[in-house]
Amino acid sequence: MKVKLQDRIRFIIPVVAFFAAFAFFAFAYPYHLMRREQQTLFLLNVPHILKTYAGPGGLARILGDFMEQFYCFRLIGPIVVAALLTAIGALSYHICRSFTGKKLSLLIAAIIYIWSFLRETETIYITQYTIAVAGYLLCIRAALKFRKTAVKLAALVAFVALGLWLFGSPYHKNYGKLIGKPDLDFEKLIALDVETSRENWDKVLDISKQNLLYNEAVYFYNLATAKKGCMAENLLRHPQNYDSGLFFLVTDQISPFSNGLAGEVWYHLGNMTLADQSAMVAMQSSPKHTGARFIRRMAMINLISGEYGAAQKYLGMLSRTIVYRRWAISMLPENQDESTRQMIEAARADLVGRDVVSGSNDYRLLLHKLLEANPGNRMAKEYLLCYDLLTCDLPSFMEDYVPEANNPAIYQEAALIWINIEHSEGRMDVIRPAEFGITPDTVERLKKFYQFPNRYKNTYWYYYTDAMGE
Repeated sequence: MKVKLQDRIRFIIPVVAFFAAFAFFAFAYPYHLMRREQQTLFLLNVPHILKTYAGPGGLARILGDFMEQFYCFRLIGPIVVAALLTAIGALSYHICRSFTGKKLSLLIAAIIYIWSFLRETETIYITQYTIAVAGYLLCIRAALKFRKTAVKLAALVAFVALGLWLFGSPYHKNYGKLIGKPDLDFEKLIALDVETSRENWDKVLDISKQNLLYNEAVYFYNLATAKKGCMAENLLRHPQNYDSGLFFLVTDQISPFSNGLAGEVWYHLGNMTLADQSAMVAMQSSPKHTGARFIRRMAMINLISGEYGAAQKYLGMLSRTIVYRRWAISMLPENQDESTRQMIEAARADLVGRDVVSGSNDYRLLLHKLLEANPGNRMAKEYLLCYDLLTCDLPSFMEDYVPEANNPAIYQEAALIWINIEHSEGRMDVIRPAEFGITPDTVERLKKFYQFPNRYKNTYWYYYTDAMGE
């Protein structure tokens, strides 16, 4: 009976360890692994494999990249990571049992398992380093199988030396991390980033409701509302940090993560030059200086821009992957279906006809060029007006503003402030608010705002007075 109980415990502990890791990465930390996949590119091409994975650590690198390509699937990544961590714990236990008792062996194995688990939660981490740890433990375990001490020592030296060649270092100062810890707030930012890359705008808005106080979170929220055609109506329903929630400048002064985001807005606005620049920078700053997500984006940019040679180069790369092969082949110009062609043509209508020399932070000029190319670019118009509002540049706003019926309340509120500033010397009686697209209800609400400003925190009046220190 005692033997059976011990056998059950020996079975139960690894199962618990596996499902604990699986549950964490599948439900509490799911996007962490998905982003890792976006920064991986595994090509089924023999010359590429022989060149890329040659040298020390090649086995860990090839296994890591092969596994990571499937992390885009919500359950596969957690299963792979949980299996690796459980294997590390089990190998550690069996190695320790060669030298000490069960309880101490279990304690040491638990410590190594938890250490490996925490390393996996680091925001920048590569699976190859977990594989390397498991690989070295497997070498040690294999050497200890020999009975004679001299043979064990010789095998240990030989197997560890072989491990150095096959698995390389289990640590990297930038990506491997010696000690890790989960960052649940950053996990939410990664969730916003992943869902943005998939254009799941409702999901982006749902995650944004958690009111993460990061510029990146505001950036995703604004982009999602713009894509859904309700940016102005919802702008002040989320805390804004002036204009830093609208655009990111690609620069070494911000994180590689933010640099990678900079092109998202420009891609959807229609400025493919800045979108391409951001994708290239993001790819270069990724752990392996590559990534399926960035290759896909550059393929789409070149398809929309009509640069078919460059597009076919990127699609050719993706066609040699397992996960993106079907998509890449379907996006070749000769294979596109009608909906894909319509999508590309619609995006192509927003392209600027001629590049202009300007700073990438001259947002008003860049947006005006987009509107010159396509006056019907609704998203560019919204971004322009909202940029004017968030920077409190009311003269520019009034230049860009077109009085129309049913204008969003925030536009009416801004126009009413401008009227009051321009005609504050007793000339309000000669102004007709309706000529500026301002409804009588907006005028009445302004009177109430003066009396109870804290009741109108979602209005532009409140934002403007706060920003101007009035």
